[in-house]
Amino acid sequence: MVIAWVVVLFGASFGSKAAGSGFSTAFSLPNVESARGFDILDTHFKGQAASGNGGSIVFKSTKPITDPSVQGPMSEFLDQVGAIKPLHLVSPYSPAGQRQVASSGALAGRIAYASVDVPRSFTVEKSAKVAKQVKAMAPTVPGLQIEYGGQIFAKFAAPSSETLGLAFAVVILVMAFGSVLAMGLPVATALGGIGLGVAIVTLLSNVILMPDFTLSLAGMIGLGVGIDYALFIVTRYREGIHAGLDTEHATGLAVNTAGRAVLFAGVTVVISLLGMLLMNLAFVRGLAIGAAVTVVMTMAASITLLPALLGFAGNRLELTRWRGLIAASLAAIGLFGLGSGLKVFWVAFPMAAVVLVVGLFLGPLKREVPKRAPKARERTLPYRWSQLIQRRPWPAVVVGAVVLGLLAIPLFSIRLGFSDDGNAATSTTTRRAYDLLAEGFGPGFNGPLVLASEVPAGADLTAGYRITAALNQDPGVAFASPPIGSPDGKAYLWQVVPKSSPQDKATSDLVYRLRSSVLPPATAGSGLKVAVTGFVAVSTDFSHYLGARLPLFIGVVLALSFLLLMVVFRSVLVPLKAVIMNLASIGAAYGLVVAVFQWGWAKDVFGIGKGGPIEPFVPMMMFAIVFGLSMDYEVFLLSRIKEAYDHGAENAKAVADGLTATATVITAAAAIMVFVFGSFLLEPNRVLKLFGLGLASAVLLDATVVRMLLVPAAMELLGDRNWWVPKWLGKILPEVHVEGTGDDTMADIEGAVPAPV
Repeated sequence: MVIAWVVVLFGASFGSKAAGSGFSTAFSLPNVESARGFDILDTHFKGQAASGNGGSIVFKSTKPITDPSVQGPMSEFLDQVGAIKPLHLVSPYSPAGQRQVASSGALAGRIAYASVDVPRSFTVEKSAKVAKQVKAMAPTVPGLQIEYGGQIFAKFAAPSSETLGLAFAVVILVMAFGSVLAMGLPVATALGGIGLGVAIVTLLSNVILMPDFTLSLAGMIGLGVGIDYALFIVTRYREGIHAGLDTEHATGLAVNTAGRAVLFAGVTVVISLLGMLLMNLAFVRGLAIGAAVTVVMTMAASITLLPALLGFAGNRLELTRWRGLIAASLAAIGLFGLGSGLKVFWVAFPMAAVVLVVGLFLGPLKREVPKRAPKARERTLPYRWSQLIQRRPWPAVVVGAVVLGLLAIPLFSIRLGFSDDGNAATSTTTRRAYDLLAEGFGPGFNGPLVLASEVPAGADLTAGYRITAALNQDPGVAFASPPIGSPDGKAYLWQVVPKSSPQDKATSDLVYRLRSSVLPPATAGSGLKVAVTGFVAVSTDFSHYLGARLPLFIGVVLALSFLLLMVVFRSVLVPLKAVIMNLASIGAAYGLVVAVFQWGWAKDVFGIGKGGPIEPFVPMMMFAIVFGLSMDYEVFLLSRIKEAYDHGAENAKAVADGLTATATVITAAAAIMVFVFGSFLLEPNRVLKLFGLGLASAVLLDATVVRMLLVPAAMELLGDRNWWVPKWLGKILPEVHVEGTGDDTMADIEGAVPAPV
């Protein structure tokens, strides 16, 4: 099995490297007005109008840009860039680019830009190659600053902070389970599943439209769930070993009980992710498929690769020597350095290898690390906590509901939209280009609108100038150009510069106002059908489209999850409680995201330039990921409670025993994911920061407030009604035993005890 995994993993990795990737920055548009506008531009202007996928070369000089010492080198540079295919460049030195030179204020004549347009199908790899080529051509002139803005020049670096999460995972697992091997197996299994998933997703990106951050998101999810799944199985294996089973029987027990729960939990995550297909957008479809494939691969690794590794480990899983503990500590330090950019990993990793080799011969390093004596179940902290909550269930419910309710309040003011480059780090060239354009031309130049219309036969051509006049009279418009005819004479376009920045609510309001009240009177009776397009209009339409379909997506995922839980646990109230509580924790996480990223609370702490809208795909992705992960914890906990209840324990004792048996693994798994997701707050990319805060806070709230407070309190209040199901429904529900059957459950093994807590 291990050999098969190695062969498949290396084969898939080699194939993905050979085939390359096709990740794209382009958004596929639904049937909206901005999409119709782009179709007009593509058909009649052949890329001579901004597609929103290009960028700009912005330069500022201490001398006028027409000074020969500036114009000569810059003209030569821009001519070279314009010769690169398939770029379309408009230079400020050309007749068509006269308005691309700042004409007012203290910087008049000293700031200018060249617009660069590319096809909407341009991939990330092509953009990176062209951007590198362009920057290499740039002249070096004293007093001349050249910056590059827009999608084509935006550098999306794969996040390195995932290794920080891995470093924390090593530390947390060693502390929680006191075994280096018990730590290493979940990490190795998760990395194997992620590696295969990433290779497959890279191959799929050549045939399915996937955004440029698909691998980052898939890797983040895969690392979290992969360690979770493997950890749950390893914990069950150790329980079997502690109960006196041989390694083969303990492995079979773990796979037939925890493995079943892993499969079911993984299916719920996949259902949540694939629910995004209901959005009917290629961009979202690519994200969903990429993440789902990675989760499936981690599931496969957990029930195939991990049992094989357990077979190699045997009883040594419980044995930790000083050499292993020291090497694991050094490896964690090295991973921390790798993720944070410190050079310590050059020392830590070799030292870890030396310790392992020397430890084979040096007596002190070969000694076993003393173990803590396991406590009786009734003396463990989780059991005592469960007893405390069960004695006072109502205060626990009230406190949990109040905490989640207060955190969710900001959610009611959420505004969906795309943030602009003004949120990027000041160290990036895209942010500096953004600031230069705002300085020289006003904030609206960073997000111009493009209006386009075909000109039917018999149309009133004077209406084009009436449209320009109407646009310039709007209080939100800084400038509107006269109508510009297409080369074939069959279409017009207008360039409109708003007074506000691209991410401001005023700019979105301007888009709606132009469509509803400015353009209809100006085009009445002319035969022109003007479409408002451009990047800002696209983001406005995209946000509205996703926001409108979000309730359908959430409703379908909730319904399917409810049905699955009802089938597995043969209960109506348990799945209903799970759905409500998971929604509560997700709502609280949404509230935190809105407070920080939209309202700007603690923005300096999180390294955010300014408050802005929430990217429209984030609530959808967060719901899919967090709801799936929440169901993981729900399944892990409830499967143990149901197992005890089915074997004769009273409801109260079943809840206490289930919480005790899973508290360590749930706490460790949640802590790992909090650090994995939270490490993305260290990335410069705003979207990754947003995902990091949202996912980390959601997991933290779910594992603490929900799983350790609300769930045991609610199950205590409901009593035996937890497992109630109408007789007629019980007759038609299929029998599914996620907690195992017969002699293969821990409840059937005499003298079984949980792993040390």
